[in-house]
Amino acid sequence: MILYFSATGNSRHLALKLAEDLEEKDIVDIGGMIKKGKTGSFASSNPYIFVLPTYGWRMPRIVSDFIENSQFDGNKRAYFVLTCGDSSGNAGKYAKSLCLTKNLEFMGCTGIKMPENYVAMFSVPDERTSETLIKSGEKEIKRLGQLIKEGNPIPTDHSFIGALESGIVNSAFYTFCVKAKGFRSTEQCIGCGLCVQYCVLNNIKLKDGHPVWGNNCTHCMACICRCPKEAIEYKNKSQGKRRYYLEEE
Repeated sequence: MILYFSATGNSRHLALKLAEDLEEKDIVDIGGMIKKGKTGSFASSNPYIFVLPTYGWRMPRIVSDFIENSQFDGNKRAYFVLTCGDSSGNAGKYAKSLCLTKNLEFMGCTGIKMPENYVAMFSVPDERTSETLIKSGEKEIKRLGQLIKEGNPIPTDHSFIGALESGIVNSAFYTFCVKAKGFRSTEQCIGCGLCVQYCVLNNIKLKDGHPVWGNNCTHCMACICRCPKEAIEYKNKSQGKRRYYLEEE
């Protein structure tokens, strides 16, 4: 079973590619379940493969909470593939701890570099560079798929710098950066309401035809990157930056 969380398309894209390679029919959109306020009770004869983005050099907290509150029966092997704009730090350490609490056998956690989408802090690569990164990511997910097919573990990234990034820096990231305050719509907004639809935490409402943000935000960038008019900004950090969303053909 493949379970993915994807706000701007990177993780979904690789999850679907992996499903093709493994001929896996059970594919779960974690974000869709979180939006509906649901946790899962899963049963699979195949390993559980989590394809997730990296937020502050770890899997998103809303995803680790989802896993912690869900039930996983049948096959107990668990693989983690984390898409990232830079690196996945020492995310594997925390994925392994999560597996212990869920009685799952940790089979590795590998980061795959994909186009950056966190426009609240960084710039999105140009189209040509993004295409190169996507092609490279597809090759890497195929390699990992072969290891999984053979029942082997996948490499777990770790380093001294990664330990700092996934530890102290991750805590600081959530404390000081992950806030809804700062999002705003511009005069280009047409009141279509797509941002409301895309918000996994149901944190956006339309008021007088314009989006208003509450306080429950995970900085997934779905609203800002998927706005058809590019009418959402985050403070002055996103102004003039290219948006990124990977559509499936």
